[in-house]
Amino acid sequence: MKLNLGCGRFRKEGFVNVDWNPAFKPDVVHDLNSFPYPFEDGSFDYIEIYHVLEHLDDVFKVMKEVDRILKKGGVLRITVPHFSRGFTHVEHKHGFDVTFKYYFDEKFFWEDSGIKLKCVKNKLIWFAQPYMKRKNLPSYIIAVLTVLGAGTSRRLR
Repeated sequence: MKLNLGCGRFRKEGFVNVDWNPAFKPDVVHDLNSFPYPFEDGSFDYIEIYHVLEHLDDVFKVMKEVDRILKKGGVLRITVPHFSRGFTHVEHKHGFDVTFKYYFDEKFFWEDSGIKLKCVKNKLIWFAQPYMKRKNLPSYIIAVLTVLGAGTSRRLR
């Protein structure tokens, strides 16, 4: 089973789509700042969190909850803006950099978060959202940004 946490307008076919706002017509209406999430332990093979973590109150509570509902061996895909772009949106509460993955690596981080995830891919992209590029920038700028790198995408577990 696949989970799309914080789907907003971007519902995904074949996923359980979750959002706090019923106007987006999610499959499950739930505030991701409210714990526990309405799912059993180990319910999902794949969880995607696309540009959501930066809006939530407590990133580590969210990550613990996601770790709880992700099946052992499952895939968690997180996309967040790099801190250099992270606070350009008035509702962003957190910024991220490429060290985010280390908070879940017991061999690296000095304080154990209790969440054990293995990063299998870490990609830094400066301008992450293609629909925003197409809407707001001339095509020659889009081409340059594509070559240079376009937020931050992390695949964990």
